[in-house]
Amino acid sequence: MSGKYGNLFVTHFQECGGDMVYEGEPAGQRLPPNLDEPLAAMRSADVAQATTYITTSWVKEIDHEVEWVREHEHVYDEILMFVGNDPNNPDDLGGEVYMTIEGERHVLTTTSSVFIPAGTKHCPLGFYKVERPFRFFAVALSGTGRYMP
Repeated sequence: MSGKYGNLFVTHFQECGGDMVYEGEPAGQRLPPNLDEPLAAMRSADVAQATTYITTSWVKEIDHEVEWVREHEHVYDEILMFVGNDPNNPDDLGGEVYMTIEGERHVLTTTSSVFIPAGTKHCPLGFYKVERPFRFFAVALSGTGRYMP
């Protein structure tokens, strides 16, 4: 984009699976069949001043349990968001997500977000089932890489 602040916009989200360390091929596993490749909504590779790294993926239907992300921790804070897509019932996630934090498993069935403080072990993260596609967002308070240790 042009103008004084044009360099602050990301108008085409780039595939960013290569940035990941704890999921997909870098973690020695395949991307689950119900997930699209992650897209970078904001990162310092695209906007030099960015101090936040945001990715998004579509999570699609699946009728059996599948693990996505292995246990890990970061040196920065992170926020994960699971957002349902029914405008008449935005709280309904459309599936069942499981996530473990420091050994404590949680199951999400509603539009939800979770704050993960730096140094906190979290995951595995996966799905028991997904009946309707929903959006996943990860926000790392680090501009250089969401899953860099």
